[in-house]
Amino acid sequence: MRTEFDFSPLFRSTVGFDRMFNLLQHAARSGADENYPPYDIDRTDEDSYRVTLAVAGFRPEELNVVAQQNLLIITGERRGRDDAHADQRRQALYRGIAGRSFERRFELADHVKVVGADLANGLLVIDLKREVPEEMRPRRIEIGGSNVLSGPQAPRQVEGEARAA
Repeated sequence: MRTEFDFSPLFRSTVGFDRMFNLLQHAARSGADENYPPYDIDRTDEDSYRVTLAVAGFRPEELNVVAQQNLLIITGERRGRDDAHADQRRQALYRGIAGRSFERRFELADHVKVVGADLANGLLVIDLKREVPEEMRPRRIEIGGSNVLSGPQAPRQVEGEARAA
């Protein structure tokens, strides 16, 4: 049984979080129907990630990796081959390796960029890195040692001035 959450009460009291709520609704809606090809997502460093898709039987020219703003799209389409005609003596008794076309989408956080993609041993490996611009990184503010209280706004002693005797 699936239950879809209603985020409308949160829309009334927040500003600028609509993208996050859309992602949550999309994640709740998609589920078992998006299971091909199988994949792993690993964190390889503090700001580095790796997405690995099992794409057995696909050639590099049959795969397409597109990075857009906050979105990574991987598609696979088997083109122009008919394995049955390659060897007339060969007869498939069972086909367990899925070779169907697919499209897999990954929502990326802000400032996550695709570094590279590689295909080896039936695994498509896509490396990602978060590159936060320098002006958005936290920076330490130095505290000066100057006496802010010396000057025109320095407090004055009103009563009990010292008298020279």
